[in-house]
Amino acid sequence: MKLKYFAWVRERIGMAEETIEPPATVRTVEELIAWLSGRGEAYAYAFEKPKVIRAAIDHAHVRPDAAIAGAREIAFFPPMTGG
Repeated sequence: MKLKYFAWVRERIGMAEETIEPPATVRTVEELIAWLSGRGEAYAYAFEKPKVIRAAIDHAHVRPDAAIAGAREIAFFPPMTGG
């Protein structure tokens, strides 16, 4: 699946997107964030406060407990404010 990173998540990880294949035990957005956090210092820094990270699966905003099975794209971004 393709992961996309936006705003300071992208800056902390150091890339805008990547293609990954998480282990079968990773079934939700929340579990994916935990797994990504273990991939290195940059990921740990980007996801150090997982409760503030927002996610979208295939362009639809989802909750942390959303299943990732069959997802083509998952995007991660910090909270946004309007203006």
